[in-house]
Amino acid sequence: MAQRGAGARRDAGATRQALLDAAAALFAERGFEGTTVRDIARRAEVNQALVFRYFGSKEGLFEQVMAGVGRELLAGTPAGGILAAVLEGLLAPAAERDASLEAFLRSSGDTGAVSSVRRELGEEYARALITLTDAPNAALRADLVLAWVVGIGLLRVVAPKEPLSTADPAEVSSLVLEAVGTLLERVDRRPAPDRARGERPVGELPRGGPEDRRARGAHRADGDATRAPRTPRARPEAVPQPQDG
Repeated sequence: MAQRGAGARRDAGATRQALLDAAAALFAERGFEGTTVRDIARRAEVNQALVFRYFGSKEGLFEQVMAGVGRELLAGTPAGGILAAVLEGLLAPAAERDASLEAFLRSSGDTGAVSSVRRELGEEYARALITLTDAPNAALRADLVLAWVVGIGLLRVVAPKEPLSTADPAEVSSLVLEAVGTLLERVDRRPAPDRARGERPVGELPRGGPEDRRARGAHRADGDATRAPRTPRARPEAVPQPQDG
């Protein structure tokens, strides 16, 4: 009996994940309104009644699809690296692209519960980005950055437009992050792959430890080597003193 119960729990978990995967793929292809519960169940190869059992409604399923990756990224990424991580997923080739991001973009015109999910997720991202600047209009700056990211997604994925639709992801990320740094001064300007390799931003010197101090010393030495040599200061000529008598 215990083994059958454990098997049932595993089957339930697998079914739930199959529905999430199928929904993410279909929402990314067709948007929320263009996807039916029947379509999702058919793609997952389960009875459509299970959508309602596990998620309550199609809207509930959409919310779980959005939360699955969007909130995981927020929870697992330092605030300064969130933008680079989002760009990495957004600019990836179609076969590797995060389906939930594409679903978010293709459902941007939908209303009701879907609009509420998008708004809540957008507010969570904005709260994280606000922490990257001390400017008094931090909320506006965060919204401007989010609007830019959505626009990039639309021209890259939903309504492709050259040259952005086929531009090199590393080049796009580098340009965007450099520009965003003028709005959010503490944003990590390294593209996600560079951060994963532990590379420092251009011009940033290492910190702490003997090796770091040696590197800083070498940096100063390099700087000294480029300076013009100093001209020795001439000593004043001695003036003869009159002799007594």
